[in-house]
Amino acid sequence: MNLHEYQSKRIFGQHGIPVPSGEVAGSAEEAYQAARALGGTSVIKAQVLTGGRGKAGGVKVAKTPGEAEALAAQILGMNIRGLTVKQVLVDPAADIRHEIYLGVVLDRASERLVMIASAAGGMDIEEVARTAPEKIQRIVIDPALGLPDFQARALAFGIGIDRGLRREFTHIARALYHVAMTHDVTLAEINPLAIVGDGKLLALDGKIVLDDNALFRHPELAALRDQSAEDKSELEARKHGLSYVKLDGKIGCMVNGAGLAMATMDVIHYFGGSPANFLDIGGGAQADKVAAALRIILSDANVNAVLFNIFGGITRCDEVAKGIVAALGQVNTPVPMVVRLVGTNEAEGRAILANAQMETAKTLSEAAQKAVELSERGSQNRREKRN
Repeated sequence: MNLHEYQSKRIFGQHGIPVPSGEVAGSAEEAYQAARALGGTSVIKAQVLTGGRGKAGGVKVAKTPGEAEALAAQILGMNIRGLTVKQVLVDPAADIRHEIYLGVVLDRASERLVMIASAAGGMDIEEVARTAPEKIQRIVIDPALGLPDFQARALAFGIGIDRGLRREFTHIARALYHVAMTHDVTLAEINPLAIVGDGKLLALDGKIVLDDNALFRHPELAALRDQSAEDKSELEARKHGLSYVKLDGKIGCMVNGAGLAMATMDVIHYFGGSPANFLDIGGGAQADKVAAALRIILSDANVNAVLFNIFGGITRCDEVAKGIVAALGQVNTPVPMVVRLVGTNEAEGRAILANAQMETAKTLSEAAQKAVELSERGSQNRREKRN
């Protein structure tokens, strides 16, 4: 779950990280009032959950409250990478002397949080890693020790922070680590962490990505979710307790079990097909849940075949088959479907599906091959209709 810049910076401020005293505005009038309260030059920043705001014209400098109002009117409603700007952040302009990158990311390979710092702030850290990797310093943090002062100071020394700023940098680095630990983040970054005219450090931009699996521990953070920025299908899946991620392929996948779902997508790729989604319906296969999953899969106009891959362990295959048949009675299914059932009562389950005129398969390889063939046939039919 991504947080907006203003939400991230408010959390940073609560942990003692210096941030600008900006205000969020949902209208041009509110932007005028915020700029007037700040006094002086202000920066109007589009609040959308994507990068590239500046290049898209979503970040502007206003010298007066009237100019802030006019610029906010231009930015509000703007479309940036498919997202509509509904709010702007009005921050006081900063006298930037140098920009630094500072972030904490969950590294699954080391099973640790890693703190990353670079003297090349203000640009994507991925680009810095590609073009100038020597400018990046990393520290793998031992969760039993946390981030000791000496490690934070070593990070400051590694990116060339002046001696007079190292204590302040250490404080900010430790506070950022505390943000990451207490909020269960997968990413918390300050870009840029600027050295400003008075010789101090200021977090001018911020980003926090929360671990969805830990949101049950943070209801106050879950309430900050901006659903307008999320895929509608993924929102619908969440309502029904389904794990769903939309992909760009043509074969819809409905599987019970995350590992089995990943294996299913791999086998589809192996036979030359392309999965349209990751979808794990979990244990059991109640008709209402299967129906919801089917609706979500078929809402993707690119889907021209659907593959069910169900392992009947705790749930019997015949019960799964009954759930699928019942779901098909609730949902219009204009594309061909292949079902592979294995486990308890699999023969009975396949008989139920055969009576329902559904294509069945005994193995995952067979099911994937059939799905790929049906998908290619569907693509060919679409091309012929267009011609």
